[in-house]
Amino acid sequence: MASFDGNCHTHTYRCKHARGDAQDYCVQAIRAGLQTLGFSDHCPLPDGRWPTVRMAMEELPGYCRALDQARLEFPQLRLLKGLECEYIPEFAAVYQDLFLGTWALDYLIGGAHYYPFHGTWLGLYEDSMDGTRLGAYVDYVIAGMESGLFAFVAHPDLFGVRYAAWDAQAEACSRALLAAAAALGTPLEINGYGLRKPQVPSGDGMRPMYPWLPFWELASQYDLQVVLSADAHLPEDIVAGLPATADIARRCGLHVLTNPVAPMPAPAPSGQVDARQ
Repeated sequence: MASFDGNCHTHTYRCKHARGDAQDYCVQAIRAGLQTLGFSDHCPLPDGRWPTVRMAMEELPGYCRALDQARLEFPQLRLLKGLECEYIPEFAAVYQDLFLGTWALDYLIGGAHYYPFHGTWLGLYEDSMDGTRLGAYVDYVIAGMESGLFAFVAHPDLFGVRYAAWDAQAEACSRALLAAAAALGTPLEINGYGLRKPQVPSGDGMRPMYPWLPFWELASQYDLQVVLSADAHLPEDIVAGLPATADIARRCGLHVLTNPVAPMPAPAPSGQVDARQ
């Protein structure tokens, strides 16, 4: 039996950088002893932006059907239907009315892989980051939390992919993010996927892209909750990294949500959204 009851961050082949479909991950989850499995593939967007790292809008019905079928085939799992989303204010009604409403998803994860800066969108993996850009990234993550759309924020320390040094700016921006999460009651995710990626240089030598330990040490000073996730992109990685994320939480004295996602009721419609988008 696994030491972990669930993983609520799971992708499928539709995001174009993962492999396998719902059934493949369910089989591995049962073998690992999980009780809850949450799927949160990268959400489609009405304008089709960033198409190389997410499903197209026309794939959303098939994604939902695959998860519904998996619920029937694997009744021993508590299977949750979700999406991982960049916060884009003009698409908030799509997230609420289409994703949570029409398609009855259980939850959304806020995942900031891109952030707005001076009228354009920068990518954390593609573009350099200095202190000014780090501030813009943190402001963007906080705005996503304030929207109330997301059950938790994925890898809030993802800025460490490009921001090499843990310096005064990194600490100040991290404090702003952590304080907002505590005030808003938004859980933050310690993400195990970064432990499976190439390490990056820092002032103290090579380190994982994320989790970035100084961020989580700082988090211990705030009254907040954390979620442990594998961020599985391969079926065999369904619990990968979870022991290490649990160790970080233990070492930093962080409160772990063992059942982080309860099915979310569909919010009141914010406007008419065509389900065929």
